[in-house]
Amino acid sequence: MIPVIALVGRPNVGKSTLFNRLTRSRDALVADYAGLTRDRKYGEGNVDGRRFMLVDTGGISGEEEGIDSLMAGQSLQAIKEADVILFLVDSRAGLTAADYAIAQHLRVQGKPVYLVANKIDGLDPDVALAPFYELGLGEIYPTTATHGRGVASMMEDVLAQLPEVESEPEDIAKGIKIAVVGRPNVGKSTLVNRMLGEDRVVVFDLPGTTRDSIYINYERHDKPYTLIDTAGVRRRKNVSLTVEKFSIVKTLKAIEDANVVVLVMDASEGVVDQDLHLLGNVIDAGRALVVALNKWDGLEDTHKEYVRNELGRRLRFVDFADIHYISALHGTGVGNLYKSVEKAFSAATDKFSTNFLTRILEDAVQEHQPPMVHGRRIKLRYAHSGGHNPPIIVIHGNQVHAIPQHYVRYLEKTFRKVLDLHGTPIRLEFKSSENPFAGRNPKVAGKHNDRQQARERSLAKSKASKPARGGKPGKPGKSAKPGKPARPTKGKG
Repeated sequence: MIPVIALVGRPNVGKSTLFNRLTRSRDALVADYAGLTRDRKYGEGNVDGRRFMLVDTGGISGEEEGIDSLMAGQSLQAIKEADVILFLVDSRAGLTAADYAIAQHLRVQGKPVYLVANKIDGLDPDVALAPFYELGLGEIYPTTATHGRGVASMMEDVLAQLPEVESEPEDIAKGIKIAVVGRPNVGKSTLVNRMLGEDRVVVFDLPGTTRDSIYINYERHDKPYTLIDTAGVRRRKNVSLTVEKFSIVKTLKAIEDANVVVLVMDASEGVVDQDLHLLGNVIDAGRALVVALNKWDGLEDTHKEYVRNELGRRLRFVDFADIHYISALHGTGVGNLYKSVEKAFSAATDKFSTNFLTRILEDAVQEHQPPMVHGRRIKLRYAHSGGHNPPIIVIHGNQVHAIPQHYVRYLEKTFRKVLDLHGTPIRLEFKSSENPFAGRNPKVAGKHNDRQQARERSLAKSKASKPARGGKPGKPGKSAKPGKPARPTKGKG
């Protein structure tokens, strides 16, 4: 079992910076802003071939109210899960009452605790570390997480106390990755907790509660999944904080990483423009899609009918996606989301043979011919698979650059219907047959064309002068016997 190391401490002491340093990533949002991290974030670290699981947590101050108390609850849960605890303090700020309270809580846990004095750069270590010996936690490790100073020696001592783990193959993303996206305060985190069956992420009646993308691995009915809780995406004009801009970037990256995206909308507000913008991002990324109308319970029947009509009118461009009416708070309809997720994932990752795709193309062309371009018919010859998630179908032919958009939509609908691609967008790519004279010297190509045209004219004349079977030659009066040449006509003179 891989050991688990939790990073705990007051807000803004550098836990997320150290997390990124040890995992060699930028997964955790970092800013000079207290209380940025709110949920538990997991990542895998590797130092000198020793693997371990790292948990980043929100800050604990001891005076939590409202959302801060929920953040503290996440940190306390991480302490229970951990095998080793790295307790970070701020060397510049000195010892505080919150540090005393955290140290007291850690002492009764009976787990190894390492005191890490961060932000030591530019200070005299002997002077800066002296107050922290009052905590009675033993040796203090001076570090600067931003530059990596002292981190390697600290981790060497930490890992020396842990049992070695047998080398295991790295966990490649197992199962289906499901990203839950939507506007702020539509119930994304509530839905994530309901799907997991536990309070895994912070839920609070405040827009923007989730600031980072949280990846959560779990199993349901012996099937592995990865659930991604994301920050809410507001309209660009309403985004002012730099932290929120980075949160939106992380959300868009989560859409790219996911196999299936569950778009959560607020049923009480209906379909708004920002929902359509998010839908556009999902379609552009080519991800399979499931739409969830949250807060459906409690709505009046007239409002429900209005919302259904709006969905039918404004979501016609994603008519391939399932729509569910749910209540994340009470769990109504949440279990049905998995059926649509499985169906959409299966459609997005199916494999099809070239022969099968070509037959579908031939039937579609026979049913509805491509239009004429400059007096020539567009010819579509064969099709093959070009990728998955989304399904990409590559069609070869000539003059494909001139195929009108309405015919492209016709082909998309035909392939979707025959292949039963439910819940996923489909992409068609067209490739034209290569010109054998492309890239040649134009003079040489011109001479070749002239000779070719001369041969074609000569062949046409010979065909015109050749008599039909059983008929007469072009010159009337005389006919040549089979096998003998015609006698020449004598002239007068």
